[in-house]
Amino acid sequence: MFVACAAALLTFPDWAPNPYILSAGIVVLSYAVLSTSWNFVGGFTGYISLGHAAYFGLGAYGTALLVTELGLPSFVAWFAAGLGVAVLAVPIGWAALRVRGASFVIVSIALVLILLLVFQSWSGLTGGSNGLVVPRPFPDLLRPEHHRTFFYLFAGLLAVTLLAWWLIDRSRFGMGLKAIREDEDKAEALGVPTYAYKLVVFVVSAFFTALGGGMYALWFGDLDPVFQFSILIGSYMVLMALLGGVRQLYGPLLGAVIVGSALEYFKLEFGDTQFHLVATGLLLAVVVLFMPDGIIPAGTRLVERFKPQRSSIREMSAADLLARDEAEPGPTPGPRSTPPTDREEAKR
Repeated sequence: MFVACAAALLTFPDWAPNPYILSAGIVVLSYAVLSTSWNFVGGFTGYISLGHAAYFGLGAYGTALLVTELGLPSFVAWFAAGLGVAVLAVPIGWAALRVRGASFVIVSIALVLILLLVFQSWSGLTGGSNGLVVPRPFPDLLRPEHHRTFFYLFAGLLAVTLLAWWLIDRSRFGMGLKAIREDEDKAEALGVPTYAYKLVVFVVSAFFTALGGGMYALWFGDLDPVFQFSILIGSYMVLMALLGGVRQLYGPLLGAVIVGSALEYFKLEFGDTQFHLVATGLLLAVVVLFMPDGIIPAGTRLVERFKPQRSSIREMSAADLLARDEAEPGPTPGPRSTPPTDREEAKR
């Protein structure tokens, strides 16, 4: 199954009918990178952040400004912007992770709104509402080849992100994060350094989200603060991860394929209307009500229901017992070494 999915992914640019479908595939891959990056925090610790669009936007603008203002090579600027956002995430996480639940959600939303206002107002550096043009890293490529190249770049970034999640999931560090998700107070009482663990995984999540934003900037080539720092981007990350399953490696990827494809279809069919937002809200309600653990766990439970039930006690017929006794005869009884009891004497 994994090999078939990987082969379909890697050959997608060859059987995509036109450049638009290929570009839609890149959008879906970018969503998969972002939702998997969000899942470092949401899946391991259970903290729901609606503000990860902040790191997406910072990664995009950081990459663009390092290229346009400092003249760095495109992919050097991309990686440097990711590191810069990771460093910036340390004080942000140090403050935000001191609260839990709804308070954490509000803090994450506030961060996005603050950055949106800053990047809109600072038009001399960011271009404001007029946007910021990012130089193309491959200026000699035609648009179809440009899309093909970035499709594989996004696929490589997704593979690295999934590998990092998989390694953490199987490490002692990951076990501590899962303990935080199940019961943070009990985990702290058992000696897990909960605050340090949360801060580390928060920074890792911000780093990969920033790399996704920077890659998007290099591919799309035009940045707008209203889109880069949109609450909807953070909401899509959460929805995709919840839809597939936040505790699953491939859950966010599956959610991104479903939600990302649906969003592109609705935008193509209904244009600039808000119908895609209505559909997204309805999908989120269905997930919360009927599949709170996601599609993958729900599908696994459904398959298990139709499998033959396994008994913990081996059932054997009388013929099986007789055959076993004949194959393994017990020891012959020897002379009694202890005197008979009063009950045995009474029987005699």
